[in-house]
Amino acid sequence: MFDRGARILIVDDTACLRTTMSHVLSEVGYRVRSAEDGFSALRECRQELPDVILCDLNMPGMSGFELLQVIRHRFPGILVIAMSGSFSGSEVPSGVAADAFYQKGSSIGALLQILMTPHRMKRPAPQPPSATTPLRIHCNGNEPAGIEEATITCPECMRTFDKTLEGPFNFVCELDCVHCGSPIQYIIVTTADQTSTRAFQHQGRSAIMSHNASTPAI
Repeated sequence: MFDRGARILIVDDTACLRTTMSHVLSEVGYRVRSAEDGFSALRECRQELPDVILCDLNMPGMSGFELLQVIRHRFPGILVIAMSGSFSGSEVPSGVAADAFYQKGSSIGALLQILMTPHRMKRPAPQPPSATTPLRIHCNGNEPAGIEEATITCPECMRTFDKTLEGPFNFVCELDCVHCGSPIQYIIVTTADQTSTRAFQHQGRSAIMSHNASTPAI
């Protein structure tokens, strides 16, 4: 159950529906924002995490099916209500990562009832996105300019894409996701650097063992 004042994010590609639902839910006391597709919804989450996401399933770009999978993985504390006119009833359609389902065309009272109903699945409270650790791209270091072909997984939308990366070794560089446009930081790490690190760690362990062996017992 969500008290009045809870934050709701409406995600739907139909502008008039977003406007109508935003108005109705705001009138009863909810704090409402809206997004036109999955990528826009992720940007909204980056600004402020909602308590509830009300998401259409059929949208261009990133569909609701995909968005809800990303939300469930990245922000498991958010309550998700899927909505669609392609399914009937009140049960969550198979394969949809949602806690509840609202059939488009039903009364707004049915939606308010869902928001007022306690949900069995208890998850941690939504946490704000933390600073993303730069991706580490491993290469053999044969290219002095730091050029490396890599498959990147965007931490924001979790889609992958191939990219030729350029940049100095061992420095944080940045590119934009080709799908959602969010910035991605990365570091090109050479095999030589990894070998040197392992060798240093091995030497350190050897020195400790040698010291312990030569130290007389008291």
